[in-house]
Amino acid sequence: MPASSADTLPLRNGPDLWRAALPLRADADHKYTRGACLVWSGPALATGASRLAARAALQIGAGIVTLAGSREALLVHAAHLSAIMLREITEEQSWRLLLAEPRLRSVVIGPAAGLGEPTRQATLDALAAGVAVVIDADALTAFSENPDRLFAAARAAGKPVVLTPHEGEFAALFGAMPGQNREARVLEAAHLSGAIVILKGHHSLIAAPDGRGAINTNAPATLATAGSGDILAGLLGGLLAQGMPGFEAACAAVWLHGEIGRRAGHHPIADDFIAAIRALPGFGAL
Repeated sequence: MPASSADTLPLRNGPDLWRAALPLRADADHKYTRGACLVWSGPALATGASRLAARAALQIGAGIVTLAGSREALLVHAAHLSAIMLREITEEQSWRLLLAEPRLRSVVIGPAAGLGEPTRQATLDALAAGVAVVIDADALTAFSENPDRLFAAARAAGKPVVLTPHEGEFAALFGAMPGQNREARVLEAAHLSGAIVILKGHHSLIAAPDGRGAINTNAPATLATAGSGDILAGLLGGLLAQGMPGFEAACAAVWLHGEIGRRAGHHPIADDFIAAIRALPGFGAL
């Protein structure tokens, strides 16, 4: 049922909520059992956001992460990366071939992806591919004039779909929802979209279409810097690639995002958050 203004999110996000679902390493693991994640790149002069997402996905434990984009964009990425795979997209079909890779488990699309039909179609292709999908930033805004197109594809997807709007993106996608408090709005959004929704903010809210919800309170003010949201999207993609269920992965990614913000020092930039992922305790210690 749709959420009402009386609805609240009684669960406080923290390891007790998702610890049992964390992906633990096994001696027999190889890169594909750890999970493959695919990230859609922005154009040549807007590659940084997707690169942050890809690095976060790999650092949090995905076995293999691939950035896909134009040749011009990949040449920029190649100057910065060694552990991330690069794959050229020359047409829609080449993106669909990457999505058809049987070992692929998750896709991240949106960070500096660009607005317009190419991003919309790439998102719809990802949703139809039978893998978990994180939809962020430009891939959310690209559907603001026709959100039902996105919601229908999310409801039809066979794997978890996670939307990660901040307040402005949320309003553009779901409308004002007058008379409803923040908790009720995110629950209603998850019901409408058929996706897990993370409403980002100082206290981020996480809601699933089945009515589960949680509030996150460990985010420091230092996370309020450019690139921080791209890293959250990458953490999500990396955890989903490792097989975490959607709601638990969303809650874990948001909490871990807060924890790396706490560990990154007093004046961090986004690259410092990537480095701080290495300082997290092993998943078995959380």
